[in-house]
Amino acid sequence: MVEMLFGKGVGRFLAYIIAGHHAGLPDWSSAEGAGMSALNYQINAPINLDEIEPEYTERLKQLKPVSPPWKFDNGLDLSLWLRMLYSCLVDADFLDTEAYMDQQQSAARGTFMTLPDMQENLNYYIDKLEKEAPGSKINKIRKMVRTKCLEKAAQGPGIFSMAVPTGGGKTLSSLSFAFAHAIKNDLDRVIYVIPYTSIIEQNAGVFRKALGSDQVVEHHSNLSEADDTPKARLASENWDAPLIVTTAVQFFESLFAAKSSRCRKLHNIVNSIIILDEAQLLPVEYLDPILQTMQLLANNYKVSFVLSTATQPAFKECQVQGHSFSGFMKVEDIMGESIDELYHKLKRVKVTLPTDMNTTTCWKEIASSLVKHDQVLCIVSDRKSCRELHSLMPEQTYHLSSLMCGQHRSIVIDQIKTNLKENKTVRVISTQLVEAGVDIDFPVVYRALAGLDSLAQAAGRCNREGKLTYGKLKVFNAPRRPPAGILRKAADITKNLLAEKPQDILDHNLFEKYFSELYWAANSLDQKDINTLLTPEQLECGLYFRTAAARFRIIDDSAQKSIIVPYEEGERLINILKSNGPERWLMRKLQRYTVNIFNHEFDALVKEGAIEEVQPNIYVLAAESFYSKTLGLLVFQNNYEPEDFII
Repeated sequence: MVEMLFGKGVGRFLAYIIAGHHAGLPDWSSAEGAGMSALNYQINAPINLDEIEPEYTERLKQLKPVSPPWKFDNGLDLSLWLRMLYSCLVDADFLDTEAYMDQQQSAARGTFMTLPDMQENLNYYIDKLEKEAPGSKINKIRKMVRTKCLEKAAQGPGIFSMAVPTGGGKTLSSLSFAFAHAIKNDLDRVIYVIPYTSIIEQNAGVFRKALGSDQVVEHHSNLSEADDTPKARLASENWDAPLIVTTAVQFFESLFAAKSSRCRKLHNIVNSIIILDEAQLLPVEYLDPILQTMQLLANNYKVSFVLSTATQPAFKECQVQGHSFSGFMKVEDIMGESIDELYHKLKRVKVTLPTDMNTTTCWKEIASSLVKHDQVLCIVSDRKSCRELHSLMPEQTYHLSSLMCGQHRSIVIDQIKTNLKENKTVRVISTQLVEAGVDIDFPVVYRALAGLDSLAQAAGRCNREGKLTYGKLKVFNAPRRPPAGILRKAADITKNLLAEKPQDILDHNLFEKYFSELYWAANSLDQKDINTLLTPEQLECGLYFRTAAARFRIIDDSAQKSIIVPYEEGERLINILKSNGPERWLMRKLQRYTVNIFNHEFDALVKEGAIEEVQPNIYVLAAESFYSKTLGLLVFQNNYEPEDFII
């Protein structure tokens, strides 16, 4: 189909790019509600050629489109290529306009260190850390991991896995691999993709210490204007810098975007190495289009990927219960045969499972057990459970959930780290937001039964630095099941795996079976039919860029609303917002003071008179009594269904 269409007229495909030059990539027809913006409407609209300068019509007649760069597959291949061409066009247009309108700003672009210079700074920083660190078993293992990474970096571009247990030094070792691999293969940049904004500042802070405060370009919603440099702000527009640190939401939604402002960076993904930190957290409902696109980037655009995780997901092509799973064609393990030895040497936690996997333990009993420990972390699967258990704990117990704004969570996590370092009493009740890379170290961790990957991540917060012979992870059956959907399915699969026979839940060999069953249990690995919308097989040139972009939302904005809360400096910023309106710098700062809640929670707060709409669709918490300095936003005033309250 694709070859036939190209033979008949490549111009129709390029029309997507030209028509979307300013308004964004269009849908082919109005079947998805595109109306007059649809491409078939635009190209069939009457045009008076006499109004066009003869010089241009003659030049157009002489143009002969070159052949496509390769034979396209029937999947997302063509749509990705067109989006890449579109990215080149719109970024060139933005840059040309800037060069004409604002020469000073244009000149401010670039001026970053080269990748070899960054590598030199990183090596110096790591060597200094190793000299100053005690010669502990864990530090020796971290050095071995880094050495293995540097050895493997000489290989050509492709898809790599870096399966290293939590505490094995993945962050700096993966960056060492990326710099060495990029230099060896003449790649242009390193893109470090982090799952949550809650840990992006932590990792970016480490990179700044190693490379220099002005060499790291962060691109995420929580970055304030004060924490950014002018050249970094410019580089975040099109990712034209040697090192980009961004979120999974920003990265993957951009790969399926239609707007020019979001697409202009895509051509700078070409010829790059991309590190996916905590790769097991890729959204299951979009897994098929994501993995297809990653494979295409590796095949055709000289992009390398590093899947960095302690719990390696089953992303290779395989058979799951008799059905084929379209994963990656080939994944190169950076650790190679050292994986088993590595997991054995880094085992720092002993796990206790419930004697009966079907019997629940009440919150009072769990609280009674927790208070016996001076330093303990307890992780539950939803926000309501977090608040209920916290209410049964002694005063001074910390609470962590996404009902606290980003600034609030950061302050509390810093307090927890300081008190742990000073060996003070520290008890924490948290949702799973602490599991993905938050650098805290407890001797004892309790975890409500959840997916195997979540249990392993919880273990990563226990005896992280190996100060004890073994830390303790105690898994319990909570009185409330995990939220309905993929989290509950993950917990059920874990329960079934463990019911078959007693197993070490931290054995990395168990994860391939776990993830394979999880992907099979999912309702769909392409829940929004992204592949169908972007595959031109059924309708003539039938690509639906705009609809696909609207559907590809890792965070479903339609089910939630954002509330700005008056926590600390948030109150002053809200007053500026009311006086001056939503200026760009102000809204970026206010991201740190925002809480996302579900629509029914929002409606309940509106009924209480606690919400004020200060600008169209911009809401602030008007009643300060609804924000607790311990718990965050107080939304549980009524009895809702438990599964409504996640992370």
